[in-house]
Amino acid sequence: MLIRRPSDILPSEITPEAVYRDRRRLMLQAGLAASAMGLAGWSGRQAFAQTTGVKLAAQRNGAFVVMDKPTSQKDVTTYNNFYEFGTDKGDPSDHAGRFRTSPWTVAIEGEVKKPQVLSLDDLRKLAPLEERIYRLRCVEGWSMVIPWTGYSLAALIRRVEPTGNARFVEFVTAVQPDTMPGLRTRVLDWPYVEGLRMDEAMQPLTLLTFGVYGETLPNQNGAPVRVVVPWKYGFKSGKSLVKIRFVEKQPATSWVKAAPQEYGFYANVNPNVPHPRWSQASERRIGEDGLFSPKRKTLMFNGYGDQVASLYAGMDLARDY
Repeated sequence: MLIRRPSDILPSEITPEAVYRDRRRLMLQAGLAASAMGLAGWSGRQAFAQTTGVKLAAQRNGAFVVMDKPTSQKDVTTYNNFYEFGTDKGDPSDHAGRFRTSPWTVAIEGEVKKPQVLSLDDLRKLAPLEERIYRLRCVEGWSMVIPWTGYSLAALIRRVEPTGNARFVEFVTAVQPDTMPGLRTRVLDWPYVEGLRMDEAMQPLTLLTFGVYGETLPNQNGAPVRVVVPWKYGFKSGKSLVKIRFVEKQPATSWVKAAPQEYGFYANVNPNVPHPRWSQASERRIGEDGLFSPKRKTLMFNGYGDQVASLYAGMDLARDY
């Protein structure tokens, strides 16, 4: 019998308290749903997991490409956090097959001179699509390297002309109760909401994202449009966006509301500020580092300090975590 010491347990294996409280009820619901669906439902999920997206025409932008080896497409599309589809890493790829992504619109609201509702086609055509290879660091202590397709969110922001009162940008994720089984849990207060300060949203690294590995986003990766903020922990990168709001006050984001002592609004990758339940000084690269392989040292701002450190000049990054 293998007895594991606390120091051997990976952060990604530690269940958040809110998830633990609801896990038993979720498992019961999932079992009942599986029985109702029968083998046909299971086959459908497996078929979805193997389906590729539509190719996206994009030019690689060498200014936004890290030299790390990209994580495999299989790992990127099957190891996910997307609690609307379940709390286990395989739940999104297993359960997101029925999620409806067409037709799709994104409402631009709040402190802007040109509020509007844009279709997915309108959004894709707003600026030339680029392929960028970014590091992704999860707050749980694991990481990936992912080739995304999109363009700087700043292009959209300039088009809608924020007013002088717009100090933050709020992102709201879709809610489809009939296709998102995780919405029946009490893990978070739905819909999922994230936010950035305006200067963070305007930073060229912040990507309005439509694809991964040269194809349209799979449902489990935030289809059909999401945001990617590579110097922050992954939960800051809102998926399946239906609203982008420009607001004067800091948004009440989902994880800050659920557990403010663990998940801060800024969520900058910082090896010097531990999570209350584990260190952030190192990370496990999915698909490369085995359970007993040495971990990688985590880079300040996930390695993007030259581009973004000036945004936080004079701030206490331990207090404003």
